[in-house]
Amino acid sequence: GIEMRLKNLLYPVIIAPAWIPEMNAVQHTETGVTIGAACTLKSVEEVMKKAVADLPPYKTEIFQAVLEQLRWFAGPQIRNVAAIGGNIMTASPISDLNPVLMASGSKLTLVSKEGKRTVTMDEKFFTGYRKTIVKPEEILLSVEIPYSKKGEYFSAFKQASRREDDIAIVTCGLRVLFQDGTSRVKDIKLSYGGMAPTTILALKTCKELTGRDWNEKLLQDACRLLSGEMDLSPSAPGGMVDFRRTLTLSFFFKFYLTVLQKLSKSGTKTMCEPVPSNYISATELFHKDPIANAQLFQEVPKGQAVEDMVGRPLVHVSAAKQASGEAVYCDDIPHYENELYLTLVTSTKAHAKILSVDASEAQSVPGFVCFVSAKDVPGSNITGIANDETVFAKDVVTCVGHIIGAVLADTQEHSRRAAKAVKIKYEELQPIVTIQEAIEKQSFFKDIKRINKGDVKKGFEESDHILEGEMYLGGQEHFYLETHCTLAVPKGEDGEMELFVSTQNPMKTQEFAANALGVPSNRVVVRVKRMGGGFGGKETRSTILTSVVAVAAFKTGRAVRCMLDRDEDMLISGGRHPFLGRYKVGFMKNGKVKSLEVSYYSNGGNSVDLSLGVMDRALLHLDNSYNIPNVSSMGIVCKTNLPSNTAFRGFGGPQGMMIAECWMSDIAQKCGLPPEEVRKLNLYHEGDTTHFNQKLEGFTLGRCWDECLSSSSYHSRKKLIEEFNKQNRWKKRGMSIIPTKFGISFTVPFLNQAGALVHVYTDGSVLLTHGGTEMGQGLHTKMIQVASRALGVPTSKIYISETSTNTVPNTSPTAASVSADINGMAVYNACQTILKRLEPIKQSNPKGSWEDWVRCLYLS
Repeated sequence: GIEMRLKNLLYPVIIAPAWIPEMNAVQHTETGVTIGAACTLKSVEEVMKKAVADLPPYKTEIFQAVLEQLRWFAGPQIRNVAAIGGNIMTASPISDLNPVLMASGSKLTLVSKEGKRTVTMDEKFFTGYRKTIVKPEEILLSVEIPYSKKGEYFSAFKQASRREDDIAIVTCGLRVLFQDGTSRVKDIKLSYGGMAPTTILALKTCKELTGRDWNEKLLQDACRLLSGEMDLSPSAPGGMVDFRRTLTLSFFFKFYLTVLQKLSKSGTKTMCEPVPSNYISATELFHKDPIANAQLFQEVPKGQAVEDMVGRPLVHVSAAKQASGEAVYCDDIPHYENELYLTLVTSTKAHAKILSVDASEAQSVPGFVCFVSAKDVPGSNITGIANDETVFAKDVVTCVGHIIGAVLADTQEHSRRAAKAVKIKYEELQPIVTIQEAIEKQSFFKDIKRINKGDVKKGFEESDHILEGEMYLGGQEHFYLETHCTLAVPKGEDGEMELFVSTQNPMKTQEFAANALGVPSNRVVVRVKRMGGGFGGKETRSTILTSVVAVAAFKTGRAVRCMLDRDEDMLISGGRHPFLGRYKVGFMKNGKVKSLEVSYYSNGGNSVDLSLGVMDRALLHLDNSYNIPNVSSMGIVCKTNLPSNTAFRGFGGPQGMMIAECWMSDIAQKCGLPPEEVRKLNLYHEGDTTHFNQKLEGFTLGRCWDECLSSSSYHSRKKLIEEFNKQNRWKKRGMSIIPTKFGISFTVPFLNQAGALVHVYTDGSVLLTHGGTEMGQGLHTKMIQVASRALGVPTSKIYISETSTNTVPNTSPTAASVSADINGMAVYNACQTILKRLEPIKQSNPKGSWEDWVRCLYLS
């Protein structure tokens, strides 16, 4: 079956163009432009642009729509290889082009041994999800896109989560043909993608609108009819049901206005008023300005014998390897002999007792080696930052995605098949999922955080107004490009284990793996070459996978590898903490804040992990940049049956500040004052003390605020925006200025330490190792710059191989925006030690080279 599917896929793409020239040809005919199915999207775009230039404007309506959709496609790497035929034959229900081709009535030429036939892309072409009327023995030869006729108008629209290079939520092609010289509909086609398992035509709506005048009554009826015909069940794949249904009506409304505007310009008499001036912006298509960029850096004076690279725009040391694909990530490490692949077996219940785990069916899968579970852990099955987690769930699972076991097989495919064959029986227990449920059932982690300042009660008594409210912030996935990955290699003696891991935290990875294996940490070496992103997601949660893989390697005595699929990664590793903030704020008529009472609740998930630290930082940021005389705050971490949430860029700071900006906006609205004035009135000043008793010294926030207002021409631009919004009903502009703060370093003081190891070889080359990990942020590049300045040697002589626990032990995680600071000083100190040893040699031979000094010191 796989072989036949491959033949069907490859045959028209690779073999056919060699002997069917039409598949790469473009022809202009009397009725349209015929494009070969093998033509790339780039060549189709070029043809469309030329057609638009050579044809009378009334003939180009459909071509303009095709061009508009092609602009949505991905960059050159896709446009240069993806073919127009592929877009049709994949039959995707959210295709950008298929609704355009269907609404335009484009014709497809199919060829087989029996001959050619021509079919129209209409409501009968797509027979089901990813299925068409094309027979198995047929290939798509060409596509004929017709010219538009006089009195015919065509538009294509697409809505995606992101403007650039993203798949559609809803996409459409809309066409109307009017009777000569009138605004009466002769024919209309409304085609939508994203509203069914296939690209569909709104046949009932089209039938009802045919013969009607293009006016307000037609618009109202069209929306009513489309609302009924373009329906989705609440459980429709893709979700966002209400939004998608609304988009179908919004697109038609935009099309209605566009056509009405064109009818007015053509001089056609209509039964409807012209498009109001404040509606015209709804018809404008968005076109992004050409990309322009500039890099600003401080010029470092020249003249030194060795160029000082600190402050210079040094290219990331791995940039060339990453751009070319030569950079080695964890899963790129060549396979060991007899290496096994591991696939996790995880819970499908949020909270349940495990009654039985049956891996007997998995044993019949080819390549199966063994099943690993809690009974195979040679050391302790207890793990986690607060020792409240397990390597493998034994009796109870506390979230969907809780690791119960793992299957080992000779290949990734075999291990995944075997993992699916493992049968688990549960006795379900009542889960707690949301913050609101946790509050109702008082399900909290014990350590409640509080920060207080001043007299809150007195502050409220002195206030002119008091407001109460709440704000909920959802979670977020890290979505690093490289998912969690571990390769464990047992050394065969004394319990030694070598772990290649994608982690921000080699120390905890080493500690937890050693604990699970029942050996001292000195028997486990963790190596980190680089990561494909981390954002906090690999600070602690990578350890749950690494410990499992280490146990599996210990049991089998063979190298074991596991790299999670994206869905597995998102299932088990947690993300940003959802927050609920409840506040009561007292303030004066001019917007000056007097008193704040706030409670923060976060969804910690099924274990503590770093949730208490995240809550600490949220409370430290509850003021954002505002001086609040009286504060009473409380932070509670909710214990729920979700995968444990963890560090995420900002580490609670964004949640704390977002809730602060919520009540600040409430104050501005209540006082009827411009938000920027209320915010400025409440800003901290030099010498103020924060709610956590830090005195602000060398404080430049006020100056920064004024400079931002001035350099952005804020007030004049705001007046222009207000005028624009008055004149435009459907397009709006906005502008705001908001202060922000972020305190670098770990809130746990002992973590603000680092180490480094510098080796100098007799040829003058330098091998540098430090405690930080490289995840694309350029940390290694900065450390090379530091060593270059300290030692006075070119950066070309300095190399960083990897981060490893057998070179620099007891490292803090690469996090808290402090890694360059602490590791940089560790590198600097190590270099000073070496320079001190070199000093006598340099004094005896001041004109010598770096290599001379190093060689002489070695020989002395």
